[in-house]
Amino acid sequence: MSRAFVNEERFEQAGGEELVDRPISEFANYVTPTGALALQDQEAALMAELAPLKKSAEDAFNKDKVAELERDLRYVRARLDSAILVDPAGQDHATVLFGASVTVQDDAGQAHCFHIVGEDEADAGINKVSYVSPLAKSLIGQKVGDNVTWLRPAGNLNLEILDIHYPS
Repeated sequence: MSRAFVNEERFEQAGGEELVDRPISEFANYVTPTGALALQDQEAALMAELAPLKKSAEDAFNKDKVAELERDLRYVRARLDSAILVDPAGQDHATVLFGASVTVQDDAGQAHCFHIVGEDEADAGINKVSYVSPLAKSLIGQKVGDNVTWLRPAGNLNLEILDIHYPS
């Protein structure tokens, strides 16, 4: 095969260099029940994908994929081992804490809802924010009716807490 059709980085990696492990956060690994299940599902999916590739790992590109999957599996297992499960049912429902869904209103009168979750579960696209994010830090400990300032690079935003809900 011509070298023109080979991804050199992948080819060199398959030559025996081990991938660098994914970094583990310095913060406590709080997880919601949904987040814990997602990590377990991710572990099972990685193991299922890895098993057949290990049997045919002679191919240089299979070795590369096996290395990637093993690295991701080490990460997921480390996160599972360090997980601190927080059941929203046990939280003070009058206060914004880990696991809360918080409805806020900004200065322009726009309502927004954010769910405070663990780092691995965070997804800004669906308004799931990590408990270590600036937004979550400004909301945690507050109650309905409180006003908070969300410190953002794009400019501070004042928010009024309208509702606190803990999904079951």
